Amino acid sequence: MRLIPLLISATITATLVILFNTKLILPAALGKLLAPQQGLWQNAEPAAQDFSADLKFDQLKGKAEVYFDDRLVPHVFAENETDAYFIQGYLHAKFRLWQMDLQVRSAAGRASEIAGEIAINHDREFRRLGMVYGAEKSLKKMEADPLIKATCDAYTAGVNEYIKSLTVATLPLEYKLIGYEPELWSNFKTALFLKYMSYDLAARETDFEMTNAKQFFSKEDFDLLYPVIQDSLDPIVPKGTLFTTPGVVTKPPASADSLYLTSLVNIDKVNNPDPGNGSNNWAVSGSKTESGAPILCNDPHLGLNLPSLWYEMQLSTPAFNAYGASFPGAPSIIIGFNDSCAFGFTNGGRDVRDYYEIKFKDESRKEYWFDSAWKQTDFRYEAIKIAGKPTMIDTVAYTIFGPVMFDKSYSGKRTDNKTNYAVRWKAHDESNELLIFTKLNNAKNYADYQEAVVNLHTPGQNVIFASKSGDIAIRTQGEWPAKWKGQGDFVMPGTDSSYMWQGMIPDIETPFQYNPERGFVSSANQRPVDSTYPYYLGREYPTPRGALVNRMLADSNKFTPERMMKMQTDNYNIFAEWAKPLFLKNIDESLLSENEQKYFRLMKNWDLRSDPASTGATVFVLAWENLRPVILDDEFAKAPQPVMAPFESTLLESLLRDSAWKFIDNINTAAKETLPDICMLAFKNAAKKIMIAEAAGKLEWAKYKDTHVDHLVKIKEFSSLHLPVGGGSNIINAARENHGPSWRMIVSLTQKTAAYGIYPGGQSGNPGSRFYNNFVNDWAAGKYYTLWMMTNEETGDRKVKWKMSFSKS
Repeated sequence: MRLIPLLISATITATLVILFNTKLILPAALGKLLAPQQGLWQNAEPAAQDFSADLKFDQLKGKAEVYFDDRLVPHVFAENETDAYFIQGYLHAKFRLWQMDLQVRSAAGRASEIAGEIAINHDREFRRLGMVYGAEKSLKKMEADPLIKATCDAYTAGVNEYIKSLTVATLPLEYKLIGYEPELWSNFKTALFLKYMSYDLAARETDFEMTNAKQFFSKEDFDLLYPVIQDSLDPIVPKGTLFTTPGVVTKPPASADSLYLTSLVNIDKVNNPDPGNGSNNWAVSGSKTESGAPILCNDPHLGLNLPSLWYEMQLSTPAFNAYGASFPGAPSIIIGFNDSCAFGFTNGGRDVRDYYEIKFKDESRKEYWFDSAWKQTDFRYEAIKIAGKPTMIDTVAYTIFGPVMFDKSYSGKRTDNKTNYAVRWKAHDESNELLIFTKLNNAKNYADYQEAVVNLHTPGQNVIFASKSGDIAIRTQGEWPAKWKGQGDFVMPGTDSSYMWQGMIPDIETPFQYNPERGFVSSANQRPVDSTYPYYLGREYPTPRGALVNRMLADSNKFTPERMMKMQTDNYNIFAEWAKPLFLKNIDESLLSENEQKYFRLMKNWDLRSDPASTGATVFVLAWENLRPVILDDEFAKAPQPVMAPFESTLLESLLRDSAWKFIDNINTAAKETLPDICMLAFKNAAKKIMIAEAAGKLEWAKYKDTHVDHLVKIKEFSSLHLPVGGGSNIINAARENHGPSWRMIVSLTQKTAAYGIYPGGQSGNPGSRFYNNFVNDWAAGKYYTLWMMTNEETGDRKVKWKMSFSKS
């Protein structure tokens, strides 16, 4: 019973449980926690735990069997498709209920119900962003589709049957620690969970920072610091591809120069999703593989948490047979494969969240000025329940753009209380994202893939596909606003309809590739197209990882699944390949101290691989991190805050292109600094930090980076800490401190599919289970498991350890 040694330590630690990174809550009463018949002890799972069961439910239409293999992966065989979704909901709840509940409470802005008033800012921010508003609209669209309604109804029923079976003793551990109970599930909660995914993948924006940068810097300087396209871009669709004449004409308003490009904002930014939320995916055609069959690979880069975002499973019905990673909280396989094809995703990364400055008539906010007339405001009255306190009513104004996220009634993290900003977010619009997953699970060929992907609206993704018929394809799929150049980069006037989005890019103009001549398709969150594409796509695209992926895939040697495993876990730093020569060329080693020379030689002799034991990787990262402030702090310290920092690829390309780049000189000194001057200063500053890291025994890259997989409420005893993992930013193995490859998958589409995968977690959400984090060490070591697409004929296989039978009562 792995939980017993942790109970005393975890109980003490949980005196203040950290929720949502910054919010503290008191645990349940200690007496209840330690009660022998219903406390924490009941969550200690014996090593010989038997997961077999014979279950009967009125909602089922036929019989179903679930076979659990030796990794606790369920293989669901159901006579009826909706029964499969019922069982999926039941299993998600059985193994991940608390995680599901926490995610939708957070998405709904309901953290204060359990965390108290310290979570109010979180709740008000999410309510005012319109998370619930968007989920309500999408739910109507989802339930208007008979197929998706039946799917969600069955899934919800399965979740709720498990919840109804719980007793105080069998409640998941975290409910006992924190002191609350689960609610019944609903289709709305599934819609809300999908909006949470939209938040994570399609809510990032830099409108306020960019507005201040545009106001502060001259046009010449702004264009130097924030170019639309980086030199190093190797797009998803190769350069030189011809595009059709745009179907939507985009034209900036005549007032743009005076009203849009010169305004200044004064606001402290609210939380933004992690800018590293991205991924790798690629597929190679049979002409590039030893087997002659396509291989598809995917590794989404997301937050590393326990329980994991993913739950691995197989769903088999007379209509389809799919295997892969599912979301606890939603039906279907999300990233995976079936008997005919494989499919995966990376984040599309475009800006679909814009702000508009609203002019209210008076303090009542009942009317706002728009298109030369006063328009009536709508209001939502958000009742925020607060543990131990009276309910707060937050009155949120809604305009033609969307909710007024910031106004006088809500300061949030703002610094003035005067200006009103409405947010237009694509996730506010109705959509039915579940349909893409349902159709991909059923897809048999490229035509089915095409029919499926058009159902993805927000978050927009690079959807990759490969089939046993030999096809490979990728589409940058989503409902993307058609913008004129610069639209949405800055806060826009909310008084004029000409600043609104002018339509959506027609689906026929979506960037895509289908069986390209080069024999592969790929994406790594880079810009999908070059500058000849007729629509404005924004400025925020990383470039290095995509360039490395394409370089490796262009190799003429044949690929195998084993070679793809090495590629997915590769630690080569292409950004360092470009940047290291900058330091070597511009630093005079003889002017360094003895210690500094030692560190310089570590970087000089480094092989550009950020492997766990590498010391050169640590030296390089610290040297680069110290170069940016030496170059830019003198100018940026005088800019209005917050202000957007240039991309590191922009900074590097500028220095490589022009050794006399105007920002090299420190404007606060009488001397005129040169590139060698600032490289020397940056390295000397870095050496001080390197010395501290060395003294702490953290000079090796894995120890310095310190990758860890945290429990969702940061209980360290329930986390996997100090993992010996290489990789990092600008590396295919994008494992950072607490963010990185959340599900690695490789599918070789041979006659009998050969698939491999792993995620940094375990199938069970119970910290007292041996299946809680048993994949983590193998993930850290770069290992893979065989993904067993079980057949009906293999029920007696030795890998089968437990069986659940489901039937109608």
